[in-house]
Amino acid sequence: MFTLFPVLAAVGASAGWATGSALAQYPARQLGAFEFTRIQLLTCGALLWFLSAVFGLWPSINWAHWPEFVLSSLVGIILGNLAMIELLRQAGPRLTELLMCLKAPIVAVLAFIWFDEVLNPAQVLGGALVIVGVILAIGRSHGRDGLALRGLRSSLWIAFLGLSAAAFQGVGFLAVKPALEAGAEPLAIGAIRLSMAAAIISLIALWPATLFRPHSGTTPYLLLRTVLPGVIGYGLSTSLLLYAYANMEAGLAMVLGSLSPILIIPVLWLRDGQLPNTNGVTGAGLAICGIALIALQ
Repeated sequence: MFTLFPVLAAVGASAGWATGSALAQYPARQLGAFEFTRIQLLTCGALLWFLSAVFGLWPSINWAHWPEFVLSSLVGIILGNLAMIELLRQAGPRLTELLMCLKAPIVAVLAFIWFDEVLNPAQVLGGALVIVGVILAIGRSHGRDGLALRGLRSSLWIAFLGLSAAAFQGVGFLAVKPALEAGAEPLAIGAIRLSMAAAIISLIALWPATLFRPHSGTTPYLLLRTVLPGVIGYGLSTSLLLYAYANMEAGLAMVLGSLSPILIIPVLWLRDGQLPNTNGVTGAGLAICGIALIALQ
């Protein structure tokens, strides 16, 4: 079956996350992972609730799926994004995106266990080409972000953060797949996930611990720099990936939603003047071939 629209949605989600990751590094370092995540969840959750009400999306929600919404919010958003933002602060956008591509194989295995999803050989080959292309594009071109330049303890901590963030976010997306297949609108699902996560993290923020305090004061400029990547990531990219989840195999959707390491290359090129090297071009070519194989199944 030709699955062009879900494929384009998943690739569009990757493009949004690549852009958001590059934009998020500065405010995440200024505010800290917890405060950065809290501001994004509150603002983006309110935005998605408003849009869902304006477009009349709430009747599509079957509230019998509420345990899945809670699981998705707590594990996928709270734990997953706190781990990812801390990873971004310590490792930078390139290495963060490389480690986050682990979501693809993790989700493929979980989807097989959870939903009995089995990929055909062409889909497996396409997914493998995408993952190899991602690793090739970034694995040899991350310069000072590389794990080889870090101490063993720091490298292990960064690897643990990457694996944790990938696994938590993968579980978060898989948890709402039954609700999506039942006809729930992705934008409304996103609003529910964000609002639940915002409520949880706001309650946690009442605990007067140093860990939950912002690293610096919030200025209007810093607030704007924080909200913008949140709208791109939570609002646009997450909705696109949820649409892909509802209309294709979860493992393939996550593979295509893991193209950020490749798509971040032109973003960083525009931002920092970092030209893509041969590995980046070759990796992008392999990923494109993999996408074509998946789309034409």
